[in-house]
Amino acid sequence: MAKILIVDDEKHIRALYAEELEEEGYDVAVASDGKDILARLEQERPDVVVLDIKMVDCSGLDVLLEIRNRFYNLPVILCSAYGTYKVDVKSIAADAYVVKSSDLTELKKKIAQALETRVPEKG
Repeated sequence: MAKILIVDDEKHIRALYAEELEEEGYDVAVASDGKDILARLEQERPDVVVLDIKMVDCSGLDVLLEIRNRFYNLPVILCSAYGTYKVDVKSIAADAYVVKSSDLTELKKKIAQALETRVPEKG
């Protein structure tokens, strides 16, 4: 069973994503911010990270760069309520982008694609 880590500062989004993804058969872990993300990734060992871009305490794009520096092959899907993130050069490090919606069809599709093409970490 694939494990998904959801990083979002909105409680209702974390709950919605967790419920929907668990129904799809995924093991789901949640985090309310990107603080100590590397330790959290070591602990959880997710197969995919779903990462909010605009969080109160930090930028999801900065968290994305932290992830890329240590877990280069770990798929990261950026989520945002806004389309403007696509113009930020930091966003090119993501594997996919999804605009937040109560319909998670697109997110589920991107997760499935990320899992199909995932390159396992060495060591």
